[in-house]
Amino acid sequence: MNVPKIVLPFKIFDGYITKQVFAATVVCIFLFVVIWIAPETLLKVIKRTMSGVYTPWVGLQLLIYEVPKIVGKALPVGLLLGTLFTFDKLSKDSELTVLRSIGLTFWRIVYPLIILSIFISVLCFSLYNTLIPYSEKKINFLKGESPETHFVYTVKADKDRLQKIIVVPRYYRNMISKPLVLNFDASQYQDTSVLSSILQGDYAVYNKDSWVLHNVKKYELTKDGVFKNITNIKDQQILSGNKANTAFKIMSYSTKRDRELNNAEITEYIGMLRAENLNDEYRFMLNKYLQRYFHSAICILFAILGSLLGFSRPREQKLVNFVIGIGIVFGYYITLPFFDMCAEKGILSPYITSSIQPIAILIAIFIFKKIKDV
Repeated sequence: MNVPKIVLPFKIFDGYITKQVFAATVVCIFLFVVIWIAPETLLKVIKRTMSGVYTPWVGLQLLIYEVPKIVGKALPVGLLLGTLFTFDKLSKDSELTVLRSIGLTFWRIVYPLIILSIFISVLCFSLYNTLIPYSEKKINFLKGESPETHFVYTVKADKDRLQKIIVVPRYYRNMISKPLVLNFDASQYQDTSVLSSILQGDYAVYNKDSWVLHNVKKYELTKDGVFKNITNIKDQQILSGNKANTAFKIMSYSTKRDRELNNAEITEYIGMLRAENLNDEYRFMLNKYLQRYFHSAICILFAILGSLLGFSRPREQKLVNFVIGIGIVFGYYITLPFFDMCAEKGILSPYITSSIQPIAILIAIFIFKKIKDV
């Protein structure tokens, strides 16, 4: 008979604290989006709209499609500041003191907050997998941007000897503009290859399982590297089969930023980079892929950390906790490019660079829990 009387107030408290944290988090996310988009993006869109580069409708769409990318960054920040503000208010009103006095532990108090942060974590992960890649494609389409790259693809006869190098200055869809092909003779030496001919075409076309070079000028070289003959060829196939498909997919993915790829695409890209021994790009993309999971987990960790910072004693300086919270957010985002570089250059494993920040925040949680004595 006494069990319902004990459980019921806890359920009321769960709903109360969830509503308080959710409302504060939404406000913080909104402010983050406004602050992020206003200085640069908004001003740039307004200038280009006023100059006639964009129509008002296109300008409005560009602003709308920028929002998912910013929200993806804002979710962890909103949770940290939202929970900090809410628990600071509960602490100031002595509500946390009352809850502790009736025997509720810290983990029981933040239980509804953890449940809320898990839902937001899933939302964050879904944004990076679906909505953000979609919005980035829409932005590129509205801006009329076509991918430009200086793509180089290498075909090897074996592990050490070159067979072919294809240089692509620019491409659009399946049309490749003015590619250059360097052919190597791998049969002369066991441990190296020598340049045997150079193919320069007006353009190349990628069809399924094939790259065909058109209007080709072929420069043949002697074994000593001296030009011996120049001939014109109408068409020349330069890649076929799996190599043709792999080269085109790698080229397509390499012109995109990681946020333009969903999880399936980035997983395929990582697999191809590893198979082709493109180690720098492989490490970088693996790091960005793992960051999607850890960035989502950061939502949960930031929520717990924010609640700890919100716990304060009657005479404790409230401003200090807010400064610490903002400092942690700033440190988290400003160190991301540094760890990206460490992963790309092979200084640290991508598994370390992608997880080191969540581990540091987890350590901070235990430190603040001990300091706050909650």
